[in-house]
Amino acid sequence: MIRKILKVDSDTISISVPSSYIGKVLEIIAFSEEEGQSRESVKKQPATFKALSLDTTGFKFNRDEANER
Repeated sequence: MIRKILKVDSDTISISVPSSYIGKVLEIIAFSEEEGQSRESVKKQPATFKALSLDTTGFKFNRDEANER
């Protein structure tokens, strides 16, 4: 992986890549530092566990039956 932070003085940037990258597909992404900081500051919503709801009314756990082989 190559990471380089540059101050851009013109509308053209030239990138040298190592010989091990020749013949491989590369993904080049460019964004300003401000754009990168705003993406990192986005907070994820806390996980909720409401996808499954069971009615256990009247259920009786039988340990002997559960461990029966």
